[in-house]
Amino acid sequence: MDSGGLVAKEGRSSNAEPLSVTEISSALKRTVEERFAYVRVRGELSGVKLAASGHLYLALKDEGARLDGVMWRGTVQRLAFRPEDGIEVIATGKLTTYPGRSNYQIVIERMEIAGEGALLALLAKNKARFEAEGLFSPERKRRIPFLPGVIGVVTSPTGAVIRDILHRLADRMPSRVIVWPVLVQGQGAAEQVAAAVRGFGALGPDSSVQRPDVIIVARGGGSIEDLWCFNEEVVVRAIAESPIPVISAVGHETDTTLADFAADLRAPTPTAAAELAVPVRADLANSIAELALRARKAVARPLQLGRERLEARAQRLPQPQALLALPAQQLDEAGEKLRRGLGDRIVLARHKLAESAGKLSAPLLLSRRDRAAERLAALRLSPALVERGIAAARDRLSGTVRVMASLNPDNVLKRGYARVTGASGHTLTTAEAARGEAALGLHFADGIVSVTPVSDGAPPPRPAVKPVQAKASPDQPKLL
Repeated sequence: MDSGGLVAKEGRSSNAEPLSVTEISSALKRTVEERFAYVRVRGELSGVKLAASGHLYLALKDEGARLDGVMWRGTVQRLAFRPEDGIEVIATGKLTTYPGRSNYQIVIERMEIAGEGALLALLAKNKARFEAEGLFSPERKRRIPFLPGVIGVVTSPTGAVIRDILHRLADRMPSRVIVWPVLVQGQGAAEQVAAAVRGFGALGPDSSVQRPDVIIVARGGGSIEDLWCFNEEVVVRAIAESPIPVISAVGHETDTTLADFAADLRAPTPTAAAELAVPVRADLANSIAELALRARKAVARPLQLGRERLEARAQRLPQPQALLALPAQQLDEAGEKLRRGLGDRIVLARHKLAESAGKLSAPLLLSRRDRAAERLAALRLSPALVERGIAAARDRLSGTVRVMASLNPDNVLKRGYARVTGASGHTLTTAEAARGEAALGLHFADGIVSVTPVSDGAPPPRPAVKPVQAKASPDQPKLL
């Protein structure tokens, strides 16, 4: 075979017809797809990118090679986990070529994490990432209400978990329970659990459904694959951001998920979650009864202490007989002294009376009577002396009457004057006092006229009055 000429020539001796690039690419594509129509490839994810169309582009690699891969949007939506760089997976699909870049790739129809070890490695990686964000911080965890009125439960409505929770709540403290039914395993379970937790938190006071005081996220036991939806980021963030305290009860006591770390309280089992959510009604009633008993004892204790102190002090007080013994003895002694004193006084008075009686005699008494009669006769008054006193008193009385007549204000009323009185009858002497009265009385010589004062202003014109010469009353005393 020669190296060829300048221009390609068609010859009969050559059976290799030239193919176009498209033809060779198509032939290669059919060969690869027929030969590798179903393959399972194990490798580590690298360069994971979710396009705006929903398709997922990635690469599978190991120590010696790299294989590009693509997963269409419908398949991505059925994934049970979130693909990330560094996760070791087993991808199932078919190999094909991409003529536009002259490379081959795998179209993934199913992708699973390569074994439990890889799953645990992913779990540890996500846990470290969430811890760095502070989602598991103890400072952000809240206290569970002591006696919640409404309990929200996020779980499957058909499993044994909800029956165990309701049965335990009925035994301990009957409560109102609102169940948000969700899938707890498989495709779409994580999204439903997260939506339920956020839905409970979004309930407001005006909602038709009452907002729970605490939320229980529960599921029975299972393998790490069965519980994987509770390790998904969407569930962890929904629980961490919930405005309502959350109790996580996923799996058995030995099972641990990232939802347990994000919740405010972890319960080993769903039944234990019900026990942690409410107290025992009987224990609560006993505690209340004990507190009531202690309150009654606390109220009665001061009275009892006061009674004991009173009895102790009463025992230290002396007996009434002992208190009255000395005063009684003193009273007896005083009574005896009084009796003897009265007897002595009687004897002394009898002696004085006897001595005075001896000095009295009839002639002496008669002489004293005569002297007293002589003094009485000397003290008799003469009529002239009495009349002089009466005349002097009469003159003083006549002078007082004349002065009273001259000072009587009503005597001048006969000369045309008037006296103004208020409502109470007292005499008014100023215009200011008259303005303060509601009614006035004008006293004339022949009677009283009632008037009403008016507001200040120009006085009304007065009619001309002829002077009248006052005549002296015959009863009026003369001053001169």
